Amino acid sequence: MVYIMLAEGFEESEAIVPADLLRRAGIETAFVSMEPGLVRGSHGICVQSDLTFGQIDLSRAEMLVLPGGLGGVKNLSKLSGIGHTIQLLLEQDKWVAAICAAPTLLAKRGFLPGKNAVCYPGMEDQLVGAVPQMECSVVVDGHIITGRAAGSAFDFGLELVKALAGAEKAEEVRHGIHY
Repeated sequence: MVYIMLAEGFEESEAIVPADLLRRAGIETAFVSMEPGLVRGSHGICVQSDLTFGQIDLSRAEMLVLPGGLGGVKNLSKLSGIGHTIQLLLEQDKWVAAICAAPTLLAKRGFLPGKNAVCYPGMEDQLVGAVPQMECSVVVDGHIITGRAAGSAFDFGLELVKALAGAEKAEEVRHGIHY
């Protein structure tokens, strides 16, 4: 199961595109919010969550995805338990993925020391301890996947598929959407 976190102000394409690609690959994916119901993105698009954070079943988790959007990341960083959840997943060799401003949340929580990572251009100084890869769209280091920005949503989503289902399945999905 892939859990995609939604917090008020999230970047819509960074959540919806990866969810779409994961589901096309046959990977069970759920949108998770702090409170039940609709979550408003940074451009006013509302997305219905499937679960609340308290309903996440870590025994089923394969990956946690953190979309960007400055407001979304700010609100997500206030979520009690997010750091502990990330830590538990990484300790179990599960995947954690973050795109745009969200890799800075990973950095501030101490999950990126010595790791190659990418984030929204101009925010590299907030990748505390990480090795910024400014020319990359997506970076994989260990079980952490980071993406640059909304324009990287397809590359990011396909990398998530590759991590969970292999390169052949990612290529099948890429071909199916004519990307």
